[in-house]
Amino acid sequence: MWSFIAKAALAGVMIAAIAEIGRRLPATAAIVASLPLVSVLGMIFLWHARPDAENMAVHAQATFWYVLPSLPMFLLIPVLLRSGTNFWIALLAGCALTVVLYLGMSAIGPRLGLKL
Repeated sequence: MWSFIAKAALAGVMIAAIAEIGRRLPATAAIVASLPLVSVLGMIFLWHARPDAENMAVHAQATFWYVLPSLPMFLLIPVLLRSGTNFWIALLAGCALTVVLYLGMSAIGPRLGLKL
């Protein structure tokens, strides 16, 4: 239980740090947010729990393929905001697009031989 709490606290500190940096330096916060810190920490925690090279390889490769469908969200949200769309609606639309693209990747990826 303490391990879970420590992991959650670390993730929370990372998110809070990005938000604080973003108040003053939005582009710098974007660089920090784009770093695969969560993925790296997730791999470290996964390796600690199950040190299996093939399992880690599948995890890392699947992460790559699932990052791709998340990228259009970061193009749609600014377009919507700049066109006057409410932030919450733009965010919801970006998240909905990501879910649709994740589902598409989940359906198409295995047909292309990807381990997802």
